[in-house]
Amino acid sequence: MDMEEMCMFKKTTFLMCVTIALPLFAANDKVTARLDESTAVLKTIVAKQGIPQTTLDKARCILVYPGVKKVGVGLGVTYGRGVLSCRSGKMMDGKWSAPAMYSLDTGSLGAQLGSTSTDYVILVMTQRGADKILSGKLKLGADASAVAGPSGAKAVGANDPNIDMLTYSQAKGLFAGASLASASIESDNDANKALYGKEVDVLQIVRDGAVPAPDAAAGFLEELHKASPKHM
Repeated sequence: MDMEEMCMFKKTTFLMCVTIALPLFAANDKVTARLDESTAVLKTIVAKQGIPQTTLDKARCILVYPGVKKVGVGLGVTYGRGVLSCRSGKMMDGKWSAPAMYSLDTGSLGAQLGSTSTDYVILVMTQRGADKILSGKLKLGADASAVAGPSGAKAVGANDPNIDMLTYSQAKGLFAGASLASASIESDNDANKALYGKEVDVLQIVRDGAVPAPDAAAGFLEELHKASPKHM
């Protein structure tokens, strides 16, 4: 290989690396933005005391979906991307786990929301609900029971052992319990790969602790531990 051919080879290799790297950087930026936006939602909840402290302290997992919007004009479908964290330990009563990325399809709720950007928060209250969510895919109502959660600092926390999940929404500055009907929840495998730099299962992230929490998740986890440092 002469000098000219060597230069051409190096240029081709460089362009190939750039072509591969740019989508990865873009994906990482989107995941980082999702974590930052989810952190902002948590801060708002704490500041407004939107969820009763006792209810939050009893939760085994939390899902935060920031800025969910309708997919398209005239379509009764909304699709959101959010973050899941669960308490560690066999009894799920330890510190909050590294985050896993999840998607949310709220089906016909999109027709009700119009063009409003809505934040959703889902608290997983039972071990049964946690097992379902960590299976990677579920439908509320069919695979796990879910109701609008109590809201406000003075609200009475939910104690029904048959209710797996409590759901909340925030739109136009108002935060309250909200029904998510038959919404579908699924692990966002592409986003998890972008965040952790490799194919990784949700159970490996949340339950096994097989991968350390990335730096991008530091703010989100700090806010979670501040909001509910100990399981009740």
